[in-house]
Amino acid sequence: MHSSNVSGNGRVLVRYPRVAVPRRRNLNPCGETREQLASRRLKSRKSWPRNSKRITRVTGTAPMKSARRRFKFHRFSGVELLISLALLFTVPPFVDDIEGGDLIFMFLLSLVLLSAVVAVSKQKHVFVIALTLAIPAVGGRWINHFRPDLVPPVFFLIAAFVCTAFVVVNLLGFIFRAPLVDVEVLCASISAYLMLGLMWAMAYWLVDQLTPGGAFSFNTNVGKPSMNGFNGFYFSFITLSTVGYGDITPASRIARWLAAMEAMTGLLYVAVLIARLVGLYSSHKSPPSKTSRI
Repeated sequence: MHSSNVSGNGRVLVRYPRVAVPRRRNLNPCGETREQLASRRLKSRKSWPRNSKRITRVTGTAPMKSARRRFKFHRFSGVELLISLALLFTVPPFVDDIEGGDLIFMFLLSLVLLSAVVAVSKQKHVFVIALTLAIPAVGGRWINHFRPDLVPPVFFLIAAFVCTAFVVVNLLGFIFRAPLVDVEVLCASISAYLMLGLMWAMAYWLVDQLTPGGAFSFNTNVGKPSMNGFNGFYFSFITLSTVGYGDITPASRIARWLAAMEAMTGLLYVAVLIARLVGLYSSHKSPPSKTSRI
């Protein structure tokens, strides 16, 4: 309703009644009032002990359970593992015949096994398993060197073989799950190949220890007629690469079977790995093709 009056100049003045306009409440970008925002903040403060991220950001501390849940193992760079493997395969030929060469070889082997353990320890359970396998191998090798009567070579050879096989399986899993080819994938591929040679070298050394009279015949008078140390690495890698010079020949059936299996493993590894890496590189570089209807 409104009222009208006539002014002195003949104009009609219309008066509208005042309308009560409600007070505008302050809203945040989420559409909440001040009261709602304050209650939400109060609830979040009460739930802070269950929110480890908020406690870490505010106070810098967190409950023990939350810290355990946040604790993760990060993959060790494959470059360090590759460097330790390169040292293991290049240094022994020059220190094998000198005094203290066995100690250098054991140190390098221990370095490789420990580096391999950390290299595959992306998850906690993997780290625990790898470390459980590596401790008997490393500790048994050192104890056997100083006290052969306490730990036989078979003990640490079996532990080293199983530990190396576990590391190879995890490295291959990392390679085949990789979405693209980068430095980590290339280093892991080379490291897995070298770890395969190390694994078969441990197997040859173990068979030679368990076979009476030795499982290999040496057709040369140079060096020690044993598969430990550099001789095991030498025979393993010439078999893995299918070269075979004939200076060391497997004599027992188990040794021959191991040599045949290693030769097939070397061929299949190179073929499958190259196909995988080429496929990853091609899928990453090539643009997606548009399918056309016929």
